[in-house]
Amino acid sequence: MLEPDDKTLLGPVNGNFTFKKRPDGTVDRSTVLCNFCSKEFSYHRSTSSLKYHLNAKHLAASSEVRPSTAPDANVSNQSHQATLEQAFRRKLSKSTCDKLTNSIAKWVAMDCRPISVVEDRGLTEALQIASSDTTYKPPSRNTIVSKIQQLYDTEKRAKDDVLAEAEYIALTGDHWTSVSNHNYLGVTAHIIDSEWKLQSFALTMLKTVTRHFADACAEQFLSVAEAWGVQHKVTTVGTDSARNMVAAVRKLPFDHMPCIAHMLQRTITVCLGDSGFGDALAKCRKIVGHFKHSPANTEELHQQQTGLGQQREQLIQDVSTRWNSSLAMISRLLKNQEAVKATLGRQKHKLVMLTTSEWDKLQRLETLLEPCRYVTELLGGETYVSCSVVLPALCHLYRTMEVSDEDPAYVERFKTAFKKDISERQANINNRWLKMASALDPRFKDLKYLPRGERAEVWTSLEALLQEKPSRATPEPSEEPAKKKRSLLLLASDSDSDDEMGPNRALSLYKAEPNISMEECPLQWWSTHAGAHLQLSALARKYLATPATSVPCERLFSLAGNIVQKKRAALSSENVNKLVCLSNWLKEK
Repeated sequence: MLEPDDKTLLGPVNGNFTFKKRPDGTVDRSTVLCNFCSKEFSYHRSTSSLKYHLNAKHLAASSEVRPSTAPDANVSNQSHQATLEQAFRRKLSKSTCDKLTNSIAKWVAMDCRPISVVEDRGLTEALQIASSDTTYKPPSRNTIVSKIQQLYDTEKRAKDDVLAEAEYIALTGDHWTSVSNHNYLGVTAHIIDSEWKLQSFALTMLKTVTRHFADACAEQFLSVAEAWGVQHKVTTVGTDSARNMVAAVRKLPFDHMPCIAHMLQRTITVCLGDSGFGDALAKCRKIVGHFKHSPANTEELHQQQTGLGQQREQLIQDVSTRWNSSLAMISRLLKNQEAVKATLGRQKHKLVMLTTSEWDKLQRLETLLEPCRYVTELLGGETYVSCSVVLPALCHLYRTMEVSDEDPAYVERFKTAFKKDISERQANINNRWLKMASALDPRFKDLKYLPRGERAEVWTSLEALLQEKPSRATPEPSEEPAKKKRSLLLLASDSDSDDEMGPNRALSLYKAEPNISMEECPLQWWSTHAGAHLQLSALARKYLATPATSVPCERLFSLAGNIVQKKRAALSSENVNKLVCLSNWLKEK
């Protein structure tokens, strides 16, 4: 143990190294020993290698600064400028600590981390190394909770401003049950802002305690709209096709937009049960279960996949409530058909194998379900316009389900049942709204997906809407070249302003515009053509903002499931709402 008054033994780097003693008792000032591991180093007034050794091997042990009552005489004559060691041990400034605290709070909220993560020893060490401040300590749990509250208030004010500027707002909603058996209503808002960008974000994750009767559900939707002050701006409420939700929206002064993806998946389920694919699918489920329930069987399958030069992958089991899971199951089985046959051929089992004709059935079923998967994924997005795509997509499905002379009897039964079932369900959806949305989408405004007799009715309805309410839209600044600006002036020279243009004239000019391709964004088109079609631009914002499905609010449930875990089941409903909404808002940026 070094004595503070032993000047001959005090070494460099704050006494973390000791000068070596020779056998005769004298001090060798060209060699030093590490006080922690006794490793020997050459010393020639430079401490770079010594500091490197401390940082690499003994950072935690050397974090405490040793008293230096008697510095080395050779060092005392040096300049008073701060050494590298002193700079290395400099503490973070208060502003930097505040920024780091805010960043930690944002990380906890955005990525659904538990508040107790700030007490993890590993996080403390990581932050000390990253900040080069071995004395830094993460903020306390109370501090993080306070920062998250401040962050929530800031983000909520921003969302209030967005909703205040919006002219029309569409909502989606559904119920979810947590692991602690508490029920919540998730609600999301969808608008097209002044820059013609589609915005979708959470409004609430509201805890409910009453039974889900229609009156209670309607009251809950109204309370959410009133809490945000948007009840006079809501146009549609999107839900699934549950009877209580349909009845609830009927009691509200808003249009109902049933989830088209739910409708399509329900049709697929019904048709699979009534067609000739039932026996083949039942065998598929047993084969997949044979591998799913045994790691040894799965490993043998992986070995066969490797031997055939295929990727090692597990089989997929279909789940009745998981969309397109039947297609995923048969596609994975068909892809690994040879590996599955080889593995089962070497095992003792009681499974009934698929026959050659049943494998052929699976291939035909994959071809039938693939367009349905494409449409489901197309309608389930919330970052692009989807409502206007519904009717063209359904028209595409009708064409793919046309019976041909080459179809076997079971395929003919499936196609016939599919067209009949989806036609009956389509009669109960909001076709009027969907037709308006498609007409206001420059990709589909030719209305070719509708019978000729129905196309005129759509334009008549649009004309009536233009006569009912003048547009509140205002011209937006344009960055188009001067020549194009002049051409727009010439185009509108028949009247003093577009507001004075009659509905017939406005619709004629809009229909005369060329259609855009499917790859182009309709909102981008409107952002550059709103000035020439002021009367229709407000209607476009109203109808194109509505999503085609209730999937956006259901994505909140996945987010809520990451927050309300078994270890955090005691979270209050107020904190659940804050954390779910805040995580959704931060991830949207």
